[in-house]
Amino acid sequence: MSNIPQSKLSHLNEQGEAQMVDVSTKNVTRRQAVAGGQVRMKKATFDAIEAGNNPKGDVLGTAKLAGIMAAKQTANLIPLCHPLPLHKIEVKLTPDQNLPGYQIEATVITKAETGVEMEALTAVSVAALTLYDMAKALEKSMQIENIRLISKTGGKSGDYNS
Repeated sequence: MSNIPQSKLSHLNEQGEAQMVDVSTKNVTRRQAVAGGQVRMKKATFDAIEAGNNPKGDVLGTAKLAGIMAAKQTANLIPLCHPLPLHKIEVKLTPDQNLPGYQIEATVITKAETGVEMEALTAVSVAALTLYDMAKALEKSMQIENIRLISKTGGKSGDYNS
């Protein structure tokens, strides 16, 4: 185990076993999380996606929708996440000639007892995986990179900005 004191890991009970955190005593507050990531590809693949020349259809629209749907399913995918009422989910895929590829950003907002970092990270991850799936006929060597939390607001632990 790491050097982090076990008492700081709220997902572990006194015996070191995984547990779902009791958030029933926390206040309901507005919480927002922004996550990011990227998909790097060959220039020819990037150009084909930008031109709309993909055998599977709308790569970016499908990836965006998949990210939104994934955020709503986070509690079903990550064992100790709480199901949350999500009030806004936004997924952006921005072309980046310098990669070449796409920057992905997801923003998730709720009013709840716990945060939406995992929902934002899940949205980015699944949007990236879907982009890969939609374009793999063009290139199998695409790379999904740098998935991370960019910022979060609300809750007892306060704000975070990377």
